[in-house]
Amino acid sequence: MSQTTQHDLIGIADVAAKIPGFINKVPNLLSGLKQAYLRTPNTPAGLGIAFEKAVKRNPNGNALLFEDQKYTYNELNAWANQIAHYYLSIGAQKGDVIAVMIENRSELVATIVALAKIGVTAALVNTAQTGKVLVHSINLVKPIALIAGEECRAAVDEIRHELNLPAERFHWFADQATRQDAGTTPQGFINLAAVIQDFPTFNTPTTQNVKGKDGLFYIYTSGTTGLPKAVIFTNSRWTLAYGTYGHVLNLNPKDVMYVTLPLYHATGTVVCWCGVIAGAATLALRRKFSTSAFWKDVKKFDASAIGYVGELCRYLMDAPPSELEKGHRVKKMIGNGMRPNIWDKFKERFGVEEVLELYASSEGNVGFSNVFNFDNTVGFSPTPYAIIQFDKEKNEPVRDPKGRCIRVKKGDVGLLVGKITRRSPFDGYTDAEKNKSVIIPDMFKQGDSYFNTGDLVRDIGFRHAQFVDRLGDTFRWKGENVSTTEVENMVSDYEKIAEAVVYGVEIPNTNGRAGMAAITLADHAVLNDEDCKKMAAEFKKNLPVYAVPVFLRVQQKVEMTGTFKYQKNKLKEQSFDLGKTDERILVLLPGCEAYCDLTADIFANIQAYKYRF
Repeated sequence: MSQTTQHDLIGIADVAAKIPGFINKVPNLLSGLKQAYLRTPNTPAGLGIAFEKAVKRNPNGNALLFEDQKYTYNELNAWANQIAHYYLSIGAQKGDVIAVMIENRSELVATIVALAKIGVTAALVNTAQTGKVLVHSINLVKPIALIAGEECRAAVDEIRHELNLPAERFHWFADQATRQDAGTTPQGFINLAAVIQDFPTFNTPTTQNVKGKDGLFYIYTSGTTGLPKAVIFTNSRWTLAYGTYGHVLNLNPKDVMYVTLPLYHATGTVVCWCGVIAGAATLALRRKFSTSAFWKDVKKFDASAIGYVGELCRYLMDAPPSELEKGHRVKKMIGNGMRPNIWDKFKERFGVEEVLELYASSEGNVGFSNVFNFDNTVGFSPTPYAIIQFDKEKNEPVRDPKGRCIRVKKGDVGLLVGKITRRSPFDGYTDAEKNKSVIIPDMFKQGDSYFNTGDLVRDIGFRHAQFVDRLGDTFRWKGENVSTTEVENMVSDYEKIAEAVVYGVEIPNTNGRAGMAAITLADHAVLNDEDCKKMAAEFKKNLPVYAVPVFLRVQQKVEMTGTFKYQKNKLKEQSFDLGKTDERILVLLPGCEAYCDLTADIFANIQAYKYRF
């Protein structure tokens, strides 16, 4: 079922061949690594310090582009300083938390920098949240204030009586260029753009007092299952990201990075932005991703790099070719989730030379980055980690007779764990019980401890890995564990299928869960009888029998969270029940050579166990 070949395995000769292209990055990378690895929990560190360094390097160069707005490093720094001085004036201090709910725009960037300078942790609330989920997310982190954008005001007004905040701590930015026009203040809010105008523009004296151990952000898990969890992102972890893949990207003041990913998520606000700050380059921001506007914006902002997640790449690949996607200067991209089946095609079609794929989780302590520019890998990790044998049936690591874990061999798949050390700490969740559940003690020797990422990866050699699957995204059918990610990759390879989301569904009187794929078709594509036969043949040829999807659900659009994660829970709940959806569902009945449409009669027969799956 794996799409990995022997060609993906990496040895010393493969790395040697990459050295010439790597050499020009070395001075910058060494500078970054020095900053990353000399940090301690008690040394000054973080976004505020790094941003002020970038201001000194490129004071009059553009720091931020948004719509028709431009801010130099000096201008953005002055704005952030005014916000910071205001919060100091009302008693905010290091260790406090302020909830921030603003969509991708200039005010959000200035606010994040401001709070970083004074050591206040910014709780970056998902701007799509409403109701009880929003109440939970804000109250969970015990903020001293809430900063809301006008675009989120209705959601805040609806639940403000349930928030543990005094009335005078509801702060607001109009949904416009507030440096030019502060806007009219709504009832029940303090207009930040108006109140900061008389505050100093010079740097706050607090920046150097912010230490590595101090909180920078709270980032929330997606909430696709249950209520969101808040994950602390310290200044130390940000500095590690900044010093490693931030410097590997090797941007300079002439570079412009175009980012459409939400800044309330780590890929946008850490991965992409730290590369910009490291190079004193320009961040070009869009409120929300748009396939049709993507290459127009790239031209408008003269972008040389882009931030991505895998699904964003898929959308761009599915769009019909246009002249807009040619003649740009984008040669680099940074992000995660690029699928192996489009990696080469994407680079060739859009002229991208370097895909800085990386792996990191908001809560974890291990990261990989594709510093040597290999294909189909999350890259190289300088941080201490291990890939260990894992028993999926028992849902636990395999241990030897002495009770110690066992490392996998090169080419094999195992559980990724990150060693917890002083320089690679586990910062964890707000939930102490959750923290305990993800730490594995005494792995290789008495007293050591490792963070369980919950991810299965393949060891491909030379400290490189390939992402395989999330443990939680597997399901069991016909006595075997099915990897949803690998099935998704295979199903998406069919010529008429643009995207696939795979999950397990229950069939009465069977053990385990049968595979179901929610698929979206390429533009103007229609599945006919020939396709139904051809898909069945291809899936059977390329997948083990237990991994072939039993059901296909044809969707106009796959529902996603704001962070481009699939809404699998809803799909699982609706299953293949014709009463819960009016979308077309296909089924591969036992002994058949082609998918057929699921009818009311067939559905009833499945429920009555008249087919032996």
